[in-house]
Amino acid sequence: MAVVLNKSIPEFEAVATGGVKVTQHSHHGKIVVLYFYPKDNTPGCTTEAMQFRDKYKDFAKAGAVVFGVSRDNMKSHDDFKAKLELPFELIADTEEKMCHMFGVVKNKIMYGKKVKGIERSTFLIGADGQLKQEWRGLKVPGHVDEVLVAVKALKKAG
Repeated sequence: MAVVLNKSIPEFEAVATGGVKVTQHSHHGKIVVLYFYPKDNTPGCTTEAMQFRDKYKDFAKAGAVVFGVSRDNMKSHDDFKAKLELPFELIADTEEKMCHMFGVVKNKIMYGKKVKGIERSTFLIGADGQLKQEWRGLKVPGHVDEVLVAVKALKKAG
């Protein structure tokens, strides 16, 4: 099942840092920001994580929970989270189940070789469990602010 705008998120189950279990119903009643990124400890991903960290209080105040998602394992996520002092949890999607469900696995060219990688993408899920907005293939600068504006608009509309 793929995600579709203005439809409920399909069933899924994932484990995040801190032993947090995340499903399509686990955060019902809250706005959920799921941001997919290629890899822990790489420059763009570190910048993006720090920007979500720095705005986290604003997201929480607007009634949103934030989750970072990548294919890295839990140990990598724990280290990344501790190093950057991230106040939100990171989902280890090592089997790429969520990545495929959200359609973020793309062919990329790295160092002249074709590889499958994660396309930097963010998904905004409403308190009703429906996908409200998506950003695909995004650039890091200004993105977190854009997501925060969308979260605040969603809260106001809700």
